[in-house]
Amino acid sequence: MAIRLTDSEIQKLIVEEKILPDDYKARLKNMRPARSGKESKLDIKGKSGSDFKIIMRQSDKNLLSFTVILLYEFPDSTAVFRLRRYNGKHSMHTNQLENTQFLNDFHIHQATERYQELGAKEDTFAEKTDRYNTVWTALNCLIKDCNFVLPELEKRQTALDFNHET
Repeated sequence: MAIRLTDSEIQKLIVEEKILPDDYKARLKNMRPARSGKESKLDIKGKSGSDFKIIMRQSDKNLLSFTVILLYEFPDSTAVFRLRRYNGKHSMHTNQLENTQFLNDFHIHQATERYQELGAKEDTFAEKTDRYNTVWTALNCLIKDCNFVLPELEKRQTALDFNHET
């Protein structure tokens, strides 16, 4: 039996602070060969002790075919739950309950209680986006949207960047 989460449980996991290690960029950039492309993974600890994982995948043949995934790992289990998935351009996507579809657009999948009740994968629902256009800008969106805490050095650098803008 699949493990299900309610919308409020999903939202609680999304807003939980997730601490990025100082070397997170280097670790994610170290993509290894995987099915028809390359992949990297990074384990993340939430502030309340929850276990999360970021997975990045990118096609070798088409740089616009990628995914950046935020997984929640259930305690004392091998079960995982896809909270968010930031996808590049690929084939048609259909939101069955909303009766909407789009073709070859950047899009963000999010876990919903409604699609789980339908018997679909938890993150079946998706919306088109123009907020990113590469695997790395998709990662930046995931970091912003899912309450990741940047390393101190990066926070200071970002503050300096803003102070020097004209």
